Amino acid sequence: MINILIIEDEHPNAERLKRLVLAIKPQAVILDVLDTVAGSVDWLKSNPVPDLILMDIRLADGISFEIFNQVEVKSPIIFTTAYDEYAVRAFKFNSVDYLLKPVEEEELRAALEKISRRNEDASAILTDRLKGVIDALENKKIRTRFLIPHKDGYKILTANDVSFFHSEHRITYAHLPNGKNEVVPQNMEELEEQLDPILFFRLNRQYIVNINAIDKVYNHFNSKLKITFLDYPLQEAFVSRERAPVFKAWLDQ
Repeated sequence: MINILIIEDEHPNAERLKRLVLAIKPQAVILDVLDTVAGSVDWLKSNPVPDLILMDIRLADGISFEIFNQVEVKSPIIFTTAYDEYAVRAFKFNSVDYLLKPVEEEELRAALEKISRRNEDASAILTDRLKGVIDALENKKIRTRFLIPHKDGYKILTANDVSFFHSEHRITYAHLPNGKNEVVPQNMEELEEQLDPILFFRLNRQYIVNINAIDKVYNHFNSKLKITFLDYPLQEAFVSRERAPVFKAWLDQ
């Protein structure tokens, strides 16, 4: 029997993890499903140590790495997330593996098998961890350019040259440092998946910003953040209270 704690803020993903775990290990016991940093800290302080934690990285009230600043986590951890910019940081903690969503059954099965090999020599465990980091980074296909219709042909727009992307009336604009903008066919969800997560961050539903285009970050009303842009002094964007800790962690890598 293995006792498992799930920390995941999206209900469908949590239910999927439960189904996959029980399909792979019918004898497993799901101790609880938590969706916040605060709730996870309280649970870990007041309950016996789980045999394993399946932990999402972006939670409802911040990133799960904040948990480790508030409570000692002794359990092995399998991180699950839709974003791979945290892969290297994840392996600083007691991580067995790092799985990108949507989690596949065979990947989870392989990760769970590593739990039974925790007593192997340290070099084998380190090899597993490094392989997990490499796989996570290599599996991410990053968009580096866009093919834009132009007059009677096309022109190429380099992704890293974009200061920020802005969506309005279901049209996505790529704003350039020279003050001009180009319409790109991708929506914000597609761009969030395709762009380099080290350089780009989705501030809210309407804005994805290039870190090199950020001028200043201000504290704003109700724990929000206000962002201003280097080449667009009149433009402002806001980060919600819930996403503010994630954004600050992204800036502080």
